[in-house]
Amino acid sequence: MAVAELTIDLAALCANWHALSSKSHTETAAVVKADAYGLGMAQVAPALAQTGVRQFFVAACEEGAELRAILGTGPEIFVFSGHMEGDTALIRDANLTPMLNSIDQMLRHVEALPGHSFGIQLDTGMNRLGMEDAEWRALREIALAQRPALVMSHLACADAPDHAMNPFQLQNFTDMTDGIDAPRSLAATGGILLGSDYHFDVTRPGIGLYGGLPFAQARPVVHLSIPVIQTRDVLAGESVGYSNTWIAQSPTRVATIAAGYADGLIRAMGGDAWLCHGDTRCKVLGRVSMDMIGVDVTELNEEPSALDLINAHQTVDTVADWAGTIGYEILTSLGARYKRRYLPT
Repeated sequence: MAVAELTIDLAALCANWHALSSKSHTETAAVVKADAYGLGMAQVAPALAQTGVRQFFVAACEEGAELRAILGTGPEIFVFSGHMEGDTALIRDANLTPMLNSIDQMLRHVEALPGHSFGIQLDTGMNRLGMEDAEWRALREIALAQRPALVMSHLACADAPDHAMNPFQLQNFTDMTDGIDAPRSLAATGGILLGSDYHFDVTRPGIGLYGGLPFAQARPVVHLSIPVIQTRDVLAGESVGYSNTWIAQSPTRVATIAAGYADGLIRAMGGDAWLCHGDTRCKVLGRVSMDMIGVDVTELNEEPSALDLINAHQTVDTVADWAGTIGYEILTSLGARYKRRYLPT
């Protein structure tokens, strides 16, 4: 079988949620946008609901409607993008809670769905989504009279604990929300780790659930094993892969594995990447192509049937470093061709 196997450990994922939840005395939600960071909303969300999650966050109403069909009634589903034009039916029928980002969204929501649940998102300095201070102050009393389900903002630099942006945004959020009755939320994974000042009423971990930084104590959730299609002996002076970017300096045993950038293995990781066979690391040779990668297996005492790219020793963040990116991109890029196996909770 020339299809890589992606194993997702749902028990580890739920353990990560419990570990992050234990760091605060608040309601702990879960972010499952982008198909649960590429790992499968249909499997991940029910596991989290079973372990105790009652509030979920997604990026768009279409994701929210899909999640509602998976979870049924009960859990609250917040939508970061708010109430966009054309979203009204989805919000109503799936009972979603849009996080309103502007006066225009507020007007659209209260006119189209009077009395329907909503939240407010504030911009405290990231300049991405949310009402700025002047806009919020003009709308604040009207919005609060409608009893929003949540008022939130998002930290720009929470993965850098000493960054001055963190206390700056905390102060802004506190100033903008002081005295309100609605629950407040500022902390995603990084914010949870910054400490209790950032926790407020609801925390909403995302990447930490899936085994990624900045939650360094996370249990590994993902294991990626890639089959070997063929092995060959390459003589000194011969090359491997496109454009002759790697040339053997001595006789080398080379395995060709069945995955490439079409499967989310970012081409830029190239010559910096390694795979594993048990405890032995095996160097990637030459360029990552669409469906195949060459790997040095000279040091192995046997012909490998598969090699691991992501495991307990090489996390998604290790792979991300090789590609000059972040663990989020690696997770959300993992390909549709993989055979997926879910370990139960």
